[in-house]
Amino acid sequence: MWRASHPGGTVTYRDLGASPVPHLDTHGGLARIIPPEQHTTHQAVSWKRSQQLIDELKRADTILLGLPLYNFGPPSSVKAWVDHVVVGGLSVDYERGEGLLGGRELIVLAARGGGYAPGSPRDGWDHAQLWLPHGLALTGLQPRFIVAELTLAEVDPAMSEFIPLAQKSRADAERAVDELWRPAAIAA
Repeated sequence: MWRASHPGGTVTYRDLGASPVPHLDTHGGLARIIPPEQHTTHQAVSWKRSQQLIDELKRADTILLGLPLYNFGPPSSVKAWVDHVVVGGLSVDYERGEGLLGGRELIVLAARGGGYAPGSPRDGWDHAQLWLPHGLALTGLQPRFIVAELTLAEVDPAMSEFIPLAQKSRADAERAVDELWRPAAIAA
C-alpha cells in the first residue's frame, strides 16, 4: 500500500538483526558528552555512526520498525540503535528541551510469541512496547504500534489451543497495516 500511495517515494532499508549497530561502550558513551572536536579516534567513530543513523531518520517521512519481543523486552540490537539515535545536538536539543526528529511517522510492527494483551496472565510483561516510547521520547519520535500476538501458536504444540486467537491477531495487524496508507477514495 505504501508504494502505491507514494509512487515517487524512496525506501532505505536497515536490518538491525542481520547487521546490528554496536552497543555503546565507554568510548561511545563519552562521545555524547565531549565536544566533537575533542573526540578520540574511537569516540569519533561512534559519533559518526550516530550521525549516519540520525541522518537516515531525518531523510524519512515514515519510519517502519519491526520489534519482536525477546524475553519480555526489545532485542538488544534495537536498544543499541536507540542508544545511537538519542544524541544531544543531533536528535535532541537539550537547551530548548525539544526533539529534532518530530514530524515523522514512526510505525512499529510488534510481534509477540505469546499473549500479553490487557487481561491476559502476562499483561504488563511486554517491556518492549512500554519502553520504546520512553526510549525515543527525547527525539520527538512518537511510535504507533501495530501488534501481532501469539505468533508461536502454530509452531509450539503447547500453544495449539491459541491458534484461532493467533490467526485473528495476525489478521487484525495486517488489516491495520493495510489501513495505514489506504487512499481516501478506497477507505471511504
